[in-house]
Amino acid sequence: MGNALRDQLKLDEAIEYYNKSISLNPNYTDAFNNMGIALHYQDKSEEAIQAYRKAISFNPDSAETHQNLGFMLLRSGKLTEGLDELEWRWKNPQFLSIQRHFLQPLWDGTQSLKDKKILIWSEQGVGDTINWSSLLPLITHQAKHCILECQPKLVSLLERSFPNVEVKPTNRNLDLKRDDFDFHLPMGSIHKYFIQEFVQIVKAKSFLVPDPIRIKFWKKRLKSLGNGPYIGISWKSSNMSSERLPNYSSISEWSQILTIPNIIFINLQSKNFADDLIKVQNEIGVKINNFDDLDQFNNIADVAALCTALDMVVSNHGTLPLISVGVGTLTKLANWRQSPWNNILNNPVGSSVDIFERDTLEPWDNVFNLIGEDIIKLTENWSS
Repeated sequence: MGNALRDQLKLDEAIEYYNKSISLNPNYTDAFNNMGIALHYQDKSEEAIQAYRKAISFNPDSAETHQNLGFMLLRSGKLTEGLDELEWRWKNPQFLSIQRHFLQPLWDGTQSLKDKKILIWSEQGVGDTINWSSLLPLITHQAKHCILECQPKLVSLLERSFPNVEVKPTNRNLDLKRDDFDFHLPMGSIHKYFIQEFVQIVKAKSFLVPDPIRIKFWKKRLKSLGNGPYIGISWKSSNMSSERLPNYSSISEWSQILTIPNIIFINLQSKNFADDLIKVQNEIGVKINNFDDLDQFNNIADVAALCTALDMVVSNHGTLPLISVGVGTLTKLANWRQSPWNNILNNPVGSSVDIFERDTLEPWDNVFNLIGEDIIKLTENWSS
């Protein structure tokens, strides 16, 4: 009952049910873990941390609770401890199918990489791989050779962006027979060995290098729509499960942005956008331009080139702002403040992003008002 209420964001009521569960079973790990999530949603960081620690005291092997604690610690600025807690992901059943097994050892950050070859392998989503690829130079500066295995649709973009890295599509078939590297490391673990450098990289300008021919193509294509400014938008994920919903807005909540005059809006939503584009056209009379020949979900290299050609990107949390910030395009991120992903590990890496946050029970109005003010400044500078 507590979880059902939490999914409806009835957080005080949810906590009452968690407390009732605890009164019936004072050692109930799940109740303390779930209470921690609800307290996190209420922005009660210290109380959430205490709830997670209480859960762990009763069940030290609860990988999910360790992960939740890790995200909360990252939000609280306790990077070393938070990253250590996130290593528990490999004991979470959801990660068992992702784990890879090699004869070569896992790099632990202490062994010298001089004259050594290291395999870095992507472990989570496309957006994570893009974001965390910004850390690859930290490895290549130490190792003789670096191999990155990632999702096939990222290979061409990352090859161009990191020419001294051997970028290959993930292939697990020969994991126990390979002899082409000395150490291996999952991408999400790079951060813990380079914490100080990682904090500096967050401020970097850009790290992705799209194809200049495609950038020129998209600039010409945009020009055919009018004089601009050109702003790309994305408002939801392809996975809209209940626990992810607070990260996203409906397209109707974008009206104060979409009705700003003299802007050419470009759809960068990767899936399930057709009905929303029609809705915007019918309800507020605004056209969001969509390039039917661009596969936004699979053709990541071209999306990166298009983002480079745009003047601005406005988006909720997802893969798109990780791409647009990666190429250095001015990006306005509409973020849920209490999201587990709202931390130094999962937010876009780069200086071109401005993050606007709303609390769990707040509407998106203020966030989009503030972004709208920045867009108006862009139009004023454009006209002048």
